[in-house]
Amino acid sequence: MSKLFTPIQLRGLTLSNRIIVAPMCQYSADNGKATDWHFMHLGQYSISGAGLLIIEMTNVEPEGRITPQCMGLWGDDTEAAIRPLIEFNQRYGNVPMCIQLAHAGRKASTEPPWRGSDRVPLEQGGWLPRGASAIADDNYPPPHALTTGEVQRLVEKFADSAARAARLGFAAIELHAAHGYLLHQFLSPLSNQRKDDYGGTLHNRMRFVLEVFDAVRAQWPQDRPLGVRVSATDWVKGGWDLESTVALARELDRRSCDFIDVSSGGIVRRQSIVPSPGFQVPFAKAIKAECKMAVMTVGLITKPEQAEQIVADGNADMVALARGMLWDPRWPWHAAHALGVADSVRLPDQYLRCLPPASR
Repeated sequence: MSKLFTPIQLRGLTLSNRIIVAPMCQYSADNGKATDWHFMHLGQYSISGAGLLIIEMTNVEPEGRITPQCMGLWGDDTEAAIRPLIEFNQRYGNVPMCIQLAHAGRKASTEPPWRGSDRVPLEQGGWLPRGASAIADDNYPPPHALTTGEVQRLVEKFADSAARAARLGFAAIELHAAHGYLLHQFLSPLSNQRKDDYGGTLHNRMRFVLEVFDAVRAQWPQDRPLGVRVSATDWVKGGWDLESTVALARELDRRSCDFIDVSSGGIVRRQSIVPSPGFQVPFAKAIKAECKMAVMTVGLITKPEQAEQIVADGNADMVALARGMLWDPRWPWHAAHALGVADSVRLPDQYLRCLPPASR
């Protein structure tokens, strides 16, 4: 038996295995709307044999995009553009789709990575980013510090996007509170120096994330899972750390959160990370020891045997791959064969000829 290829239940959703396609920004949308690129990109993962496909960071308002080319779900036009993707997946795919709802905060209005990620000037279609506080993100200008009223309106925007995701038929939602984006900016003392109810103490800095979670849960069908992606540490002294993440996980557990997706970093460039295979697994293990919800780990997980060991040892309930899936969109097929459980993954009939003769 392979632990990696055993099912897992998240509310009314049963994943056929513990392999997750992590969200990967494509910077290929048209004014927030999905394009043909997304059909190509997501189509290959719809038949990948993974347990769950999380689509890229999808923003709750135009000003929440990392780049002008990022996806959104804030109006009827963006909702209509995503609908064919869902229908396409339901018609041809066998992997349930999850949407990651987010807001880039002070990391918004930049060029795509292959253009250097420089700030887009206002006269070229950029906008003034918003943040928890008017604290600059490294070399960028300080963002507009959100007022208390603006924060509360953003809670409503997350809820509205969740209602749209429910109508579209997504199987799950992941809230993005990691990698230096807006929800993470409220959590970290490096980016949050507010004097109102959303700043100062750990309790106050968690308030925005928890209010968003509660508002989304109220709009999201009770039989569909809702999870949160977190950065377990900022990798900077005085920043958000594992102890704080455990405290957040406990609060999410009290709210019957279904899963926590454990990553790290992203709040400042001076972070000190020495990546190695599975370097974030210890964070997932520590959080799993303190909470009831399912725990997902991500980061330099590349080999089937490595993923199998993580789940078998109880360090995490699920493993997510992003770059590994970009390199090998058939990773779950190959993992099933490598682990001796080839029958655990169903290939489309049209692709059965690619199997080794002994497996046909």
